Amino acid sequence: MNKTSTSLNGRLAGKVAFVTGAGSVGPGWGNGRAIAVRFAEEGASIFGLDRDLERMAETERLVVAAGGRFIGLGCDVTRSEAIAEAVARCMGAFGRIDVLVNNVGGSAKGGPVEMSEEVWDAQIDHNLKSVFLSCKHVIPHMLAQGSGAIVNISSTSGLRWTGAAQIAYAATKAGVIQFSRVLAVQYAKQGIRVNTVVPGQLHTPMVEVRLAGQRAGGDVEALLQQRQSRIPLPFMGDGRDTANAALFLACDESRFVTGTEIVVDGGMSVRCD
Repeated sequence: MNKTSTSLNGRLAGKVAFVTGAGSVGPGWGNGRAIAVRFAEEGASIFGLDRDLERMAETERLVVAAGGRFIGLGCDVTRSEAIAEAVARCMGAFGRIDVLVNNVGGSAKGGPVEMSEEVWDAQIDHNLKSVFLSCKHVIPHMLAQGSGAIVNISSTSGLRWTGAAQIAYAATKAGVIQFSRVLAVQYAKQGIRVNTVVPGQLHTPMVEVRLAGQRAGGDVEALLQQRQSRIPLPFMGDGRDTANAALFLACDESRFVTGTEIVVDGGMSVRCD
């Protein structure tokens, strides 16, 4: 696997990053894995969460290979007590949390007629409540420090139609953007910045493992071609592109940036058709 970057500038030296969804469902650069490794390359220590602890094994290996320190914890980020315990463990291990990255998310097909109430509720919990809970438990520590950077991962589905009816995913990812904006204003005077990365249709391990089965009958190449056809740039990005945007928002280079979004989609969201 190629490195996420060849530039090691220490932009997060001495920082502690709390990253949810730090594992990956398969080989390659998912957003969470790429963010953890990219941050480690820039000097951060990583406390990673994933519902499946085994999914972070490769993340840990890559973080250590980059010279970083990684602590992983299996965690259901939709449960307040689980997040509270994870934050307490991170504080016990590292003594602080400088960067919070909320990366957990996933889609479900259908509009309000086809989608069951149970799926709707699960999508709200998974994509939006998880962000609320981690902020609820991490922000008090950032307030005590007098500083912090929160980077929430949304989706272009929260901005526009992206090719499939995923009503709950679209609504929750739009919610993440507005949640971030409100939080940014609320805590700006306390030195906490809050921003959002908005990835488009990337080529991540999720495409092979789950989306292809939902959207293209298991034909990965057909799905990739379908997704690429919507992107003006002649290639499809991956989790490393999300990670580089998250890095900018997490480090001091963005010290005057809060309450905004970086769209990482190869120009897809500005197309007229």
